[in-house]
Amino acid sequence: MKAFTLTVALILMTLGTNLSAQKYSNYDGHGHTLNIGLGIGGYSGYYGYIGHTLPVLNVNYEFGVTKNFTLAPFITLYSYSDPNYITYVTPVGVKGTFYLDQLLHAGRNWNFYVAGSLGAAIVTTTWNDNYYGDRSYYRSVDPLYLDFHVGAEYLFTRNVGAFVDLSTGISTIGIAIH
Repeated sequence: MKAFTLTVALILMTLGTNLSAQKYSNYDGHGHTLNIGLGIGGYSGYYGYIGHTLPVLNVNYEFGVTKNFTLAPFITLYSYSDPNYITYVTPVGVKGTFYLDQLLHAGRNWNFYVAGSLGAAIVTTTWNDNYYGDRSYYRSVDPLYLDFHVGAEYLFTRNVGAFVDLSTGISTIGIAIH
């Protein structure tokens, strides 16, 4: 129930952010950007014991809030398994990004940023019918999702760029569509 309540609160917060952020959408090209990234990582609270990183899909949509700051609702997808179960992890939340372009005197085609993500990780585990162990093992994990980022984007055209996002949990490379 806690995860459901947190998810609903994040969705409402995202909708409110969307409505209030639209008036600031055209600062330096930041905002109104669809970011689609593939990467490695995974939320360590759910995969740390498997001993390796996982393939990850991350999608977010940025809305300009102020001159160098955006908010982006996001959803991330990954899964892992062993012979006894398969687990799907879906972090959802909001990523706040502060652009450093002016501070670094970056060229027109470059965007550099630091960011933080806050949300909830929704975890679903399906157990093998022949498994008779403790099936409540994952239910006690805290659903809070927190991640810190540093990244760069290069704009090939005014509308299309490529980015690298390095973070404490999920690092991605991908396409940015402005």
